[in-house]
Amino acid sequence: MEISASKILKRTITMILAGGQGERLYPLTAVRSKPAVPFGGKYRIIDFTLSNCLNSGLRKIYVLTQYKSDSLNTHLYEGWNIFRAEMDEFIYSIPPQLKLSGDWYLGTANAIYQNKNLIQKKDCDWIIILSGDHIYKCDYYKMLSYHIENKAELTIATIKFNRDQATRFGVMVTDEEKNIIDFQEKPRVPIEIPGEPGLCFVNMGIYIFNVEVLNEILEQDDQNPNSSHDFGKDVIPAMIAQGKKVIAWEFVDENKGASKPYWRDIGTIDSYYAASMDLISVTPEFNIYDKDWPIRTYQAQNPPMKTVSHEGERVGRALNSLVCDGTVISGGLVERCIIGHGVRVNSYTYVVDSILMDNVVVGRHAKIRRAIIDKNVEIPEHYEIGFDLEGDKRKFTVTETGIVVIQKNMDLRNLK
Repeated sequence: MEISASKILKRTITMILAGGQGERLYPLTAVRSKPAVPFGGKYRIIDFTLSNCLNSGLRKIYVLTQYKSDSLNTHLYEGWNIFRAEMDEFIYSIPPQLKLSGDWYLGTANAIYQNKNLIQKKDCDWIIILSGDHIYKCDYYKMLSYHIENKAELTIATIKFNRDQATRFGVMVTDEEKNIIDFQEKPRVPIEIPGEPGLCFVNMGIYIFNVEVLNEILEQDDQNPNSSHDFGKDVIPAMIAQGKKVIAWEFVDENKGASKPYWRDIGTIDSYYAASMDLISVTPEFNIYDKDWPIRTYQAQNPPMKTVSHEGERVGRALNSLVCDGTVISGGLVERCIIGHGVRVNSYTYVVDSILMDNVVVGRHAKIRRAIIDKNVEIPEHYEIGFDLEGDKRKFTVTETGIVVIQKNMDLRNLK
C-alpha cells in the first residue's frame, strides 16, 4: 500500500550536525561555530539547510551543537522558534550531554549514536542526517521518496565534481542501478564515473537511513575500538561491506537559473569570500530572490537602509552591493560590497570588494579594500585596510589571495 506524503513526513526525523569548529574559517569562527557564521549580509550558514527542511515539509528537527554554540543557539531561538509543539513539530538544539559515556561527540556517527534515544522505531521510520555548514537548495522529500521507492537502507546524495576537486570529499562508485559498490573518503586518486572522464560522484553529506538499520550499524560502530566514528570513514564502508542496500541519489538542484548544480562547502576564508561575492554579481550562481524557495532567517527590527549626501564631495552611494536594514551610508562610497545590519559608513570613505558585518562603523577618510570585517568593529578615521598587505599581516589575518580578515569586537585604535 502506498504511503501518503504527510504520513512519510510525520514518520521522519531530521538531525543536523552543527558542531563544526571550522578551523579553516578562523577568525570568523573565533567566537562561533561554522554554521553560525554570517553569510550574505542577513543570513547564517545554517539558514540554508534549515530553509531546505522547511521547504521540504520537514518539521521534526534536532540540531546537534558542540563547539562555541552560544551564537547558534541564540539564532535558533530568535529566528527559528516557529514550530508548533501541539502539532508534533519542533526544532531543538541538542548539546553533548555525556549520555552514554564521559565523551563529547567523537565524530559525526558518534554524535548521532549519543542521541539514539531520540530516534526510536516507535517515533519514526526514517532519519535524514544533514550538515549545517553547506549552502545549496534541495527538496529532501524528493530524495526521501526515492529512498522508499528503491527499498534502500541508506541513501546518499551525490553531485558530480571535477576529479581534481574531489580529493577533498568522499567519492563513491555506483553500478548501473545506482547501488554504491565502493566508497572512498578523501582519496588521493578518486575513481571517475564510467563514461564521464574527469568527473567523480562526490558525497554531499546528506544521508537517509532506515531507523532500525541506523541503530544497528551505530551499535556496531560504537563497539569497534578502531573506528573514528565517522560516517564517511567508517559507517558507510561498513554497510557496503556487509551487503546493505546503499544507493546514490543524484542531486536535484532547486536553485533556479543556475548553469550547473550549486552546492558549496565554504570551508576556507577564500571560498567563503568567493561564494559571498557571487551574490553581488549581475547574474549570481546562487539565487536568493526565488519567492518559491524562501530562505528564512532572524529578521531584526531595524529601520530601512539610508544613504546621506551633503554639500560638496560628500555623496553617500552604494553601487553593485547588498545592503541590509539599519545601515547608513553618509557621504561615503561603497562599491561591490556586502553590508550587514546597522553599519555606519561616514564621509569621504571608500569601501570596495568587502564584507562588513553588523554594527561596523567606518570612520571618516578610511579606505577598505578586499576585506572581511566581523561584527562590532570600529574603523578609526584615516585608517586603511587592504592596501598594504605586509602591514596588515602584522595585525590581522590575511589569506593567500590577499583577503584581510578582522575578527569580531576587535579594537583597532592601539594596534601598531
